[in-house]
Amino acid sequence: MTNLPPIPPEPPFSGLPTTPVPIAAAVPSPPLPGVPGTDPAERVPIGGFFAASEAILRQPRRVWFQLTQDGQVRLTFLLLGIALACALAYGLVVGTFSGGNQLWAAPLKIAGGLILSGLICLPSLYIFACLSGAHTRLAEVCGLVAGLLALTTVLLIGFAPVAWVFSQSTESLAAMGVLHLAFAAIAIRFGMKFLARGFEQLNAQFGGGLRVWTTIFVLVLLQMTAALRPILGTSEDLLPKEKKFFLSHWTESLGLTDSGASRR
Repeated sequence: MTNLPPIPPEPPFSGLPTTPVPIAAAVPSPPLPGVPGTDPAERVPIGGFFAASEAILRQPRRVWFQLTQDGQVRLTFLLLGIALACALAYGLVVGTFSGGNQLWAAPLKIAGGLILSGLICLPSLYIFACLSGAHTRLAEVCGLVAGLLALTTVLLIGFAPVAWVFSQSTESLAAMGVLHLAFAAIAIRFGMKFLARGFEQLNAQFGGGLRVWTTIFVLVLLQMTAALRPILGTSEDLLPKEKKFFLSHWTESLGLTDSGASRR
């Protein structure tokens, strides 16, 4: 008989492939919609005046996330600086309508009235936020209000060239007042959207509370136009000596139709 070579024993079956399977490279997960901080770009601290201005226009989620981090106080003051600078610049445009002392008085009144309105309404906003169950601190609420003021004034700067053209081509105090109020209404609307979306990131369920606060804030701003008058026109006194509700002030201002009285 022919001697056959021995048959090697078969290896035990392990159920696993004998050749290594290549491992796919890890793919980074995309940013989660509506969740600030999931995008690495949003975790980069905001530094500088222009960087903060661009972030509040293009990357609001980055601003909301940074307001919950350690550098929130610096960012809050940066946003307040933007609001102050832009309000002063827009106030200068408002002052060109009458000229004279209004070139410095109108910027100071607009900037001061805006910041003061934010401070006056801040406690009520914090109380509404606490009642809504928001997981937020006072510093974060201050940052959101600063962002509201900053975005509002940045948008006003965008309207400033249009306002300047009309201020140099008309003598009507009523027409200029309506124009500035329309620009302010548009800017405040976008600012309020920034505030509301920011509170959504803090799990605040305001319901009607935020609408109530918005109404209060707008009323305070409107009353500032009467308390700090004149802002658009001129007067012998820097500040009024008579107390007046803003509706009464506007009614009297709209009743001035002749050009000689339109600047008083």
